Amino acid sequence: MFDRLVAEHGYAGSYSPVQRLVKQYRAEHRSRAEGFLELAWPPGQAQVDFGQGVAIIAGVRTLLHLLVVTFPFSNTRFVQAYRGETAECVCDGLRRIFEHVGFAPRVLVFDNATGVGRRSGQRVVESKLFGAFKAHYRLTARYCNPNSGNEKGNVENAVGFLRRNLMVPEPEAASLAALNQVLLERCDALASREHWRKDVPIGELFADDIAAGLELPGIGFDPVRYESRRADKTGKIIVEGVAYLAGPAYHGRHLTVGVRHDRIEILDEHAHPVVVFDRVFGRSEQTVFAAGQLLHALAVKPGAWSHSPARELVADPVRDWLDQAGLAERARLLARLDHAATATSFEIAIDAATALLGHGADPAGDGLGMLARRIHDGLEPAATVVDLHVYDQFTEQPGADAAATAQTQEDAA
Repeated sequence: MFDRLVAEHGYAGSYSPVQRLVKQYRAEHRSRAEGFLELAWPPGQAQVDFGQGVAIIAGVRTLLHLLVVTFPFSNTRFVQAYRGETAECVCDGLRRIFEHVGFAPRVLVFDNATGVGRRSGQRVVESKLFGAFKAHYRLTARYCNPNSGNEKGNVENAVGFLRRNLMVPEPEAASLAALNQVLLERCDALASREHWRKDVPIGELFADDIAAGLELPGIGFDPVRYESRRADKTGKIIVEGVAYLAGPAYHGRHLTVGVRHDRIEILDEHAHPVVVFDRVFGRSEQTVFAAGQLLHALAVKPGAWSHSPARELVADPVRDWLDQAGLAERARLLARLDHAATATSFEIAIDAATALLGHGADPAGDGLGMLARRIHDGLEPAATVVDLHVYDQFTEQPGADAAATAQTQEDAA
């Protein structure tokens, strides 16, 4: 407005009078409908939202999405950490919290941007998975208007509070499941505090939330959705922009994919398990695979070894042996590794081949499978260094020490 006054009317005054005039005009013409209403929340209702935080998981600094659930009546707060904000993450986190507190709320109030559903005007579209979740626990869900955080202000405040109090300093855990268990315990400890307005311990007020809630069903909801995929000519399928390798043997076949919050389960046409992968969130240019899946195909086509992605996952000296071996010998070891990995695991099969090479034995011989099973069952004794100097006395000639000592004394003289 100031710029237009100058350009269109030759205004020569300063910016401040224009600013004061606009401020006065807005105050005089403010609608009586502006501002926020203070909302009252009865027991047994909960609000849900996501925030973000950083934790050290298995030594790796990881950005996590924090699913926060609050009960506004008592101001009780719970949080669970996930790698995404999908419907699978929401349903898994809600189930864990429900089972932790021993009941389900009657009403869940969601932000409009969560993965379970979305509101557009009066129309609400929910994911199929969350619809089944609601029916399982017999609860209802409500969605806020877009850009209306005041409609669930309790959880909005809790997101920042829990991030500052539970995620600073950055927590460390061996796994995401271990971190989530610690987070629940720390949330329980917060219940000993007094309510900020009612001057009553939060834990006592939460008893009213429990009394007003719903009894849990006899079995927990399994948050998984199944989708059909057709594998390409290399045996890969695409799930949410990420390629997962079912294996060359499954090229062109129709497979079923079980999508969970933490893993991807691939099943064949008869619902028999094929392989399970850790779920990757976001798009990735790299194909997700397990090295053991490629051993059989490489044994059939040993010439592809040099450019196979499995090569980087095979440790020395086994990799060097395969690099230098002829096609027939390479195929023989790859076939042995395939059989041993099927009976135990890929890592154990490689360890067994490494041990055989360390003893100067043929890694592709019949002993590979037997050694792998012994390592897997814990029957292979640990390698020890044996001191053989005690046997030197049997190889020395009688009187040799005395003659050597005399010679040394003569030389010294």
